[in-house]
Amino acid sequence: MGDLYYILGHWGLILQVVAIVHFIRRRPNFFWLWIILIGGGLGAIVYFAMEILPDMVLLKGSFGFFERRQKIQKLEDLIQQNPSAGNYEELADLYLEDKNYKRALECYNQAISARTDSLDPFYRRGVCKVELGQFADAVPDLERVVEKDPKYDFFRAQGLLAHAYAKTNQPDRAEALFKNALETSTMSETMYNYGQFLLAQGRKPEAKEWAERILSKRAAMPGYLKRRERPWFRKASSLRSQAS
Repeated sequence: MGDLYYILGHWGLILQVVAIVHFIRRRPNFFWLWIILIGGGLGAIVYFAMEILPDMVLLKGSFGFFERRQKIQKLEDLIQQNPSAGNYEELADLYLEDKNYKRALECYNQAISARTDSLDPFYRRGVCKVELGQFADAVPDLERVVEKDPKYDFFRAQGLLAHAYAKTNQPDRAEALFKNALETSTMSETMYNYGQFLLAQGRKPEAKEWAERILSKRAAMPGYLKRRERPWFRKASSLRSQAS
């Protein structure tokens, strides 16, 4: 017991600081803050076991950052010698995964030609354009995908195209496509974008309803999914407040 008190006494403050920083960044349930503050080092250890470790497992893909950077550098060097469409597309996919949407878009532009028949690069280029706020430019790419495969990426393509329509002053087309996608999809991104569209149309009660639909999913979700969906829960909470 003496060793335990020694460890908690010397390392407890550090563990508390780490736990509080994680809490601020991830914003889980508020009661955890009380556990960290009142429980001291022991409370921080409990928080670490219940919240930080699962996040580390959930985000284990992020630990491949350096490996991805190495692959990117190798491909950047390779395309200097062999600027093939395949090499550019592979490089674009890596940049998209890295959320470097500007560079990914540049590479997809190099990869896509008049002979490209795969939907994948068009869809991913459309995603880049949406992320960069280039909604008008995203529309043709996403339309191409949805026309050939309406279910592409579990209806996310439809949701993104509806979002692009909404952002380019095409409300009728946006609403029709949102409704079509949401007949099957329960993707929080699509639900949130539809709620934002409704709010922009002045339809606050409907926008609030969609925000609450997102938030209602939380109760039945396992912990790892709740962690993954936290950004959408925060956005939905903000949307509900704006629509109230």
